[in-house]
Amino acid sequence: MDMHQQVANTGKERPFNNLLRKMRLADYALIASHLDPCTLPGGELLYNPGDDVAVVHFPCGPSLASYLITNEDGRDVETILIGREGAVGGIVSHGFLPAYSRITVKFGGPFVRLRVAALEAAKMQSPTLRNLFARYADCMVAQLFQSTACNAIHTIEQRAAKWILAAMERTDSERVALTHEQLATMLGVGRSYASRVVQVFKAEGVLETRRGAILVRNRAALQVRACLCNESVKGHFEEVLSGVYPTEESESA
Repeated sequence: MDMHQQVANTGKERPFNNLLRKMRLADYALIASHLDPCTLPGGELLYNPGDDVAVVHFPCGPSLASYLITNEDGRDVETILIGREGAVGGIVSHGFLPAYSRITVKFGGPFVRLRVAALEAAKMQSPTLRNLFARYADCMVAQLFQSTACNAIHTIEQRAAKWILAAMERTDSERVALTHEQLATMLGVGRSYASRVVQVFKAEGVLETRRGAILVRNRAALQVRACLCNESVKGHFEEVLSGVYPTEESESA
């Protein structure tokens, strides 16, 4: 029995990606030999708008990827974060289509790559695998809808708290490798606005700053200041793909 067969036969040896671990053993066996583990640095560009989507990237452990839209003034606005609950590239569509947004590695670390052609071949063989990715695509669309509404109605402070909490949940750490400039990109505001929000949170004892990072000192206080958009997304994930979105309960289980 080769390494890929061993991985296919036990969930414990699968990469630390909840979507991969959610698959039935028979479905995982269809793609196990095609999975390519790698380590990608923060800032790595995965796709530019217009690029052919040929590879799916599954973030593992604390790794994060993000979708960014470039506005006419040249500023990037982050739409959603993707961690170990999912994947980026060739998921919502059937692949083989040009990328609409820029996709980058937000927080570097382990990833698993899978060619879209191999994924599509596996989905053709398995209705349950097709269903799994269709449900994940629905969750991604829900994140995009929620992000649109959040940007329209919530304050910068609420959105900043939400983004920091979302990063914490996916990295399992109170230390978030996030600069003021990166936070500004996540919020779609100027760096000065993001810096003012961080200073307010520091004055209230909610967080501290380190070189290139934010250290959360009072998570409960941060949750009070955040909007409820994360909770809405998590609720939808739980109904559609129970146990996939990273939570303390799901990880301990």
